[in-house]
Amino acid sequence: MKILLLADVPEPTLWEHLNRDKLEGVELVLSCGDLPAEYLSFLTCFTPAPILYIHGNHDERYETHPPEGCECIDDQLVVVQGLRILGLGGCMRYRPGPYQFTERQMAKRVRRKTLALLRHGGVDIVLTHAPAYHLGDDEDLAHRGFEVFVRLIDRWQPRAFVHGHVHQSYRYDFKRVRMRGQTQVINACGYYLLDL
Repeated sequence: MKILLLADVPEPTLWEHLNRDKLEGVELVLSCGDLPAEYLSFLTCFTPAPILYIHGNHDERYETHPPEGCECIDDQLVVVQGLRILGLGGCMRYRPGPYQFTERQMAKRVRRKTLALLRHGGVDIVLTHAPAYHLGDDEDLAHRGFEVFVRLIDRWQPRAFVHGHVHQSYRYDFKRVRMRGQTQVINACGYYLLDL
């Protein structure tokens, strides 16, 4: 399955200068948050693929103007074309805001999904906004990853753990893809094509 991953920064060739070739063959679009709702709504006009999203830490505007034609999967385990996808939006709490969580709060959110994970026999893709701790995160509190995500990866071994939040321009040593056991850990900042 060809999956288009998006996060944080709208891709100009998918919005301002639409290149339809980039959407050819895409069967699913996953957004890791912090993208304009208009961008995601725009893409629904050019691909029949479902567009699923979670909230980034700057997505308060989605409360009044959500992306049209897209599905929010925050705090849900959904099955799309046979792929089990778990959505956990938000980042480490560094200021007041609806999509910011302490480590303890995020661990509670993950625990609440245990029964669903057991019922579905695991998960194929974990879609988050924040990275996992020391797997593509940064040193400052705002961009620090969650330790519970590392435990989630180790226990359930999804095929992919996809996040955003840490932009390419934040680090001189930016690495888009890394491995944790059998799991591909992918930073979707901008856009990335995943073949599963």
